[in-house]
Amino acid sequence: MLLMQIDIAFILEKVILITVILMGSLGVAMYATWGERKVAAVMQDRVGPNRAGWFGLLQPLADGGKLFFKEEIIPDRSTRALFILGPCLAMLTALMTSAVIPWGPDIVTKNGVISLQVADVSIGILFIFGVVSLGVYGVMLGGWASNNKFSLLSSIRAASQAISYELAMGISLVAMLMMTGSLSLRDIVAQQHGFWADNYFTWNFFKQPLGFLIFLVCSFAELNRAPFDLPECESELNMGYHQEYSSMKLGFYLFAEYINLFISSAVIATLYFGGYNFPFMDQVAAGVHPVLFAAICALVLITKVICLILFFMFVRWTLPRFRYDQLMNLGWKSLIPLALVNMVITGGVILWVMN
Repeated sequence: MLLMQIDIAFILEKVILITVILMGSLGVAMYATWGERKVAAVMQDRVGPNRAGWFGLLQPLADGGKLFFKEEIIPDRSTRALFILGPCLAMLTALMTSAVIPWGPDIVTKNGVISLQVADVSIGILFIFGVVSLGVYGVMLGGWASNNKFSLLSSIRAASQAISYELAMGISLVAMLMMTGSLSLRDIVAQQHGFWADNYFTWNFFKQPLGFLIFLVCSFAELNRAPFDLPECESELNMGYHQEYSSMKLGFYLFAEYINLFISSAVIATLYFGGYNFPFMDQVAAGVHPVLFAAICALVLITKVICLILFFMFVRWTLPRFRYDQLMNLGWKSLIPLALVNMVITGGVILWVMN
């Protein structure tokens, strides 16, 4: 009976955590669309959305309602089952990557330990790479099943772009994993405890600046964000892989893009900016309740994520789009060699320090 109660408590804890992360991801994705339009308006000297609610804060609800009530259209010549599966797969994979991110430290109570991580797997980074690779199939299915040549070309672009930049991204992470010695995101965050230790910064950004730069550039390409938005290049391919989609199927693709933006920013903050760690956190932990301390840590991580999202948005409205040959040359001829050089240098430094 006691074992059953423990299992029920554990399952209830995880269900609540998954619900909070799911609703939070959807909320951030919803208001990221509002933030994108506001950032664009500021940089283009416009006002942006300001009609629906105070400061336009109800605009995402209006846009969501419009998509929900629009007519559902499925082309006659499309492959119906795969046409429906495409946006569902894109949305599912976008949400799955949040499962291995530690959103805060463990909360130690009299009844046990409450973890703010859905699944603490020892190969968390490999899990993220696997799910991200699977997400490309959502784009490929949508483009191919539409039976539209522009959609097909767009999905082929997205797949080749993802394959090209995943390689450089993976090699850039190898250098960091050589230092941390673990694939677990919780271990990587724990090694970045605080901000300063042993006369140097603890965050991996300061230990791997070149690796971070490569990872960041590859993240732009993986997210199809400008200046790497070739799969949605309106001047060449109309709307891209979701050309034939309408109503909530289109909404799923658009939502998946912003959820990926949110989760990718959380991964970057976790790997390179200490996750939920912040300066003087030990002093703060000693003076507040464990639940309040966990909330502060989660708020610190969310703040870092919002800053990264704003950076992605600023870049979108600043840099022009690459040509496709420039995108491929950057990935294969610049980023991959740089990542290999960074890996070799890191290995040499580690060997020198150990000896």
